[in-house]
Amino acid sequence: MLSLLDHSRRRKQHHIKCFHHHHSPRQVSFKSVTMVSSSFLRLILLLSLASCSFSYTASPSNSTASDQTVRPQEELQKLKLIRKELLKINKPAVKTIQSSDGDTIDCVPTHKQQAFDHPLLHGQRPMDPPEMPKGHIKEDASNEDSQLWSLTGESCPEGTIPIRRTTEQDMLRASSVRRFGRKIRRVRRDSTSNGHEHAVGYVSGRQYYGAKASINVWSPRVASQYEFSLSQIWVIARSFTHDLNTIEAGWQISPELYGDTYPRFFTYWTSDAYRTTGCYNLLCSGFVQTNRRIAIGAAISPRSSYKGGQFDISLLIWKDPKHGHWWLQFGSGALVGYWPAFLFTHLRQHGSMVQFGGEVVNTRPGGSHTSTQMGSGHFAGEGFGKASYFRNLQMVDWDNTLIPVSNLKILADHPNCYDIRGGTNRVWGNYFYYGGPGKNPRCP
Repeated sequence: MLSLLDHSRRRKQHHIKCFHHHHSPRQVSFKSVTMVSSSFLRLILLLSLASCSFSYTASPSNSTASDQTVRPQEELQKLKLIRKELLKINKPAVKTIQSSDGDTIDCVPTHKQQAFDHPLLHGQRPMDPPEMPKGHIKEDASNEDSQLWSLTGESCPEGTIPIRRTTEQDMLRASSVRRFGRKIRRVRRDSTSNGHEHAVGYVSGRQYYGAKASINVWSPRVASQYEFSLSQIWVIARSFTHDLNTIEAGWQISPELYGDTYPRFFTYWTSDAYRTTGCYNLLCSGFVQTNRRIAIGAAISPRSSYKGGQFDISLLIWKDPKHGHWWLQFGSGALVGYWPAFLFTHLRQHGSMVQFGGEVVNTRPGGSHTSTQMGSGHFAGEGFGKASYFRNLQMVDWDNTLIPVSNLKILADHPNCYDIRGGTNRVWGNYFYYGGPGKNPRCP
């Protein structure tokens, strides 16, 4: 991708070429120039330059809508702002690892990550691991090395954490530099007003101190750079208006955020309904990472295939009863880090709802429903090996004990586009299949 400065340079070169064309020796001789007044000569020059400028901005072959509205000075200001933000996000590394998917992983000293730029954390170091919930069973460790960058065989040294480097191109793709790394604000849960669509299982009506599930990983098609497809756990407090608090973790495909279509492990948080607080991953002062083997925002591998092998990741979010921070575990027992309690208002106490499931953004290209897929891209009724699933859904109760989810409700905003079907058995406990293709004859 060309930078903004490259674009500005091309504009200047075009004006130079145009000036030479209108003032070649064949058109204006030096003898004739000496016969006109200096004021008339200045008028000719101004008219020529104005004509050149008009021919550039009006020619459809040489311009785009952004060319006509973004001026070089504004481009330079945007680039300065981007570089200022990158200095805050990308901290000095003691080691760098290059991933096969194009990511650069920086090994940053744990106490120098961006979270510790927060005034309430400045000068501190990460908390020690908390007490695990009662009833927690350590699972197979096979998915601990489930990220592409770790397949290089390299790892970050003790005392550091792996952070996916944010690039200038990442920020240029964003609709707004100041909103980079943030979700669009949503007004209500059924957020069809701005194109967010869901197929979820949820529980509410009690006090929730955490949640756990195993989530099937796929590579659904995302039709537009400005759409995404994700599967995640939400721990929620309060209403879906101005005071919404959420903690979120799962996998997502977001071409705008990452520049590709790999499914990536991600986190998110907000304490004011996505308005001004919170962000993805480590893109603001918030989540404190403690693990040196897992990179938040890095690509997940392997992935499930239709009628083939199935791969899932296990995620656990729970509130430390001693200090009140919300911790995240990935896989068999790897603690990724925590969201400090002071980030939140209502989640300082407990959650009032937990959701599991999928979400897509539908920008309605051409006036019809998007073909962006959710989950595997197939409807829930196709079942194992074909549809995506959540299994072994559990909650953490008031005394830090993992218990099976009870009274799970299921909801699909647009079941002809993406649907959901739940069930229970002895191996998977509470589970559901979900997803769909998006645009189809029943979802025009």
